[in-house]
Amino acid sequence: MASFSPAVYNLKTTNAAECLKETLARCYYIFAKKGMDDRTYTHLSARLPGEDAYYIYPLGLLFSEVTPSRLIKVDFNGNILEGDETIFNETGYVIHSSVYKARPDINAIFHLHTTAGVAVSSMKQGLLPLSQFAFHFYNRLSYHGYDALNLDTNNQGINLAKDLGPNNKAMMLENHGTMTCGQTQEEALFYMLFLEEACKVQIAALSAGIDNLSLPPKAVCEQAYKDMTAFEKGNIGKRDFDAECRVTKFPWEASA
Repeated sequence: MASFSPAVYNLKTTNAAECLKETLARCYYIFAKKGMDDRTYTHLSARLPGEDAYYIYPLGLLFSEVTPSRLIKVDFNGNILEGDETIFNETGYVIHSSVYKARPDINAIFHLHTTAGVAVSSMKQGLLPLSQFAFHFYNRLSYHGYDALNLDTNNQGINLAKDLGPNNKAMMLENHGTMTCGQTQEEALFYMLFLEEACKVQIAALSAGIDNLSLPPKAVCEQAYKDMTAFEKGNIGKRDFDAECRVTKFPWEASA
């Protein structure tokens, strides 16, 4: 069976930054293929561990247009270190910079505005433990109240990072969307795809009325979380990411 480790990816280099950019571009394209993007809004980012800068797409592109060479590198103050951007992506920089500064364990941040994610983010009860998709987040999902566009690093950005907390890797941005994080991009992708499915199931189930829903006991939900985390064997998301890559033709590969 072919290997899809970060050192391969059909690259001509094993440079860490180039591998990171290839993975990030692939994540953008995977979300686009699944219809989970929002035109030129929302954003994914990733950084090399320990760096005070990260890669993100330049504002104005569709997710399907992102390639490794189009990604830009931005420091925590919003200064462009690599690449070009014609429109300053202030909300993106506030969100990503604030979380990276607060959480040195996080190296990838994905933020989306899917219909299912926004819908559940607007529900008073939040995400319910209705499915195996949702058990990944049982008692480990943060919530951040809506505060208009995130344009103020000193207030909104700090509050967002504070609400995420020191350990959680997923958050509902109320009336806004979803955000997942990871030590790796594969982990952030894993959580975002499961969070999306959990939101879809909740919306579908609520069509029968909340009184008709069956919620497992708390102890069962907690055990399900532990079992599913252990099932990933410490490399959360890599198996699924490799599978996505095996069946996806990335546009930039045709001209490589």
